[in-house]
Amino acid sequence: MLHRIADGIEARFEEFAAAECADTGKPRELASTVDIPRAVANFRSYADLLAGRSERSWHTPTPDGRGALNYTVRKPLGVVAVVSPWNLPLLLLTWKVAPALATGNTVVAKPSELTPGTACLLAEVMDEAGVPAGVFNLVHGRGPDAAGQWLTEHPGVDAVAFTGASRTGTEIMRAAAARLAPVSFELGGKNAGLVFADADLEEAVAGTLRSAFTHSGQVCLCTERLYVERSVFDVFAAALAAGAKALSGYGPMVSAAHRDKVLGHLERAVADGGEVLAGGGVPRFGDERDSGFWVEPTVLAGLPEDHPAVRDEIFGPVVHLAPFDTEEEALALANEGPYGLAATVWTGDVRRAHRVAPALDVGIAWVNTWNLRDLRTPFGGVKASGIGREGGDHSLDFFSEPMNVCVKL
Repeated sequence: MLHRIADGIEARFEEFAAAECADTGKPRELASTVDIPRAVANFRSYADLLAGRSERSWHTPTPDGRGALNYTVRKPLGVVAVVSPWNLPLLLLTWKVAPALATGNTVVAKPSELTPGTACLLAEVMDEAGVPAGVFNLVHGRGPDAAGQWLTEHPGVDAVAFTGASRTGTEIMRAAAARLAPVSFELGGKNAGLVFADADLEEAVAGTLRSAFTHSGQVCLCTERLYVERSVFDVFAAALAAGAKALSGYGPMVSAAHRDKVLGHLERAVADGGEVLAGGGVPRFGDERDSGFWVEPTVLAGLPEDHPAVRDEIFGPVVHLAPFDTEEEALALANEGPYGLAATVWTGDVRRAHRVAPALDVGIAWVNTWNLRDLRTPFGGVKASGIGREGGDHSLDFFSEPMNVCVKL
């Protein structure tokens, strides 16, 4: 069944890509090389993982010498609510729906009201693939005081999987706690990058341009804080700023409201003495694109660590640079703050890599790369960045309940 769903997405690939671009404004290349292929991979990877999965069993001695067989089975939770965000609509929806279906649950999914298109197409593919009526259900609407809140508070919902803002996660968790329903949250992030003097600086600049500005920074894993060893700070900052100014092919913010939020952060940063090394405004194209919700790729510097532009998640094409002198200082800066989703480390010293990466208070640390994913590995954050882990067996375990069966022999 999961492979048939994947086949259905592939058969309508161009239709999915067009809908993703229309909803989010992201470049067609990004939708075609990341979002849609990853949705296909989500279903195929869980189908393959489930096929090779087995539970454990034990022989238990008994006084009469006959013994007993103890084994575990995993049972579906029941009805699972999946609430997905607007930035990667199909990718993050299928990331939760695939393991939920693989483990035998029924799903009620609510996509963001800003980006409903690919979710509607997915429902059609489910029907075409032969998914029984009532197994995958789609509801549309807003979040607070509307469909999202009503769904997550419903007594008939047995578990909630949510990707979105930390504040919303807190409200969902409070509602789920009243009925002791399990939750899986992937929430916000203010991800740090560390650039050591022994790094390949050309590679680090190129990697940071990706990690800061992919999808115009509207990815939970994007780097928003960058700490650079002081001896190479000026050289690195100049190269990154030049790279940001030269970027093309990026998309707009998802909405006028989100653009205004990002610009508000930039205006405050400048008013408080922040230095704009690149960007900081709204690009003008002289054509119909000027009606879009654009923000230039922006590099900031010179703000204190407690400034909102350094501490709060902006979720736009904005990265702040600051220097450090020692490895210990770099770790302290990276680990400061309420979030702990992901981090990047750029170094040419493999011993430092293995020393620094585990010391970061995050769920994912990349060394000399960014967003290189293996769908079998755990994905998620610590602190205000989430609860639980997704990916591989972690998702299959969340969406099912273990049960012990003991048979006297």
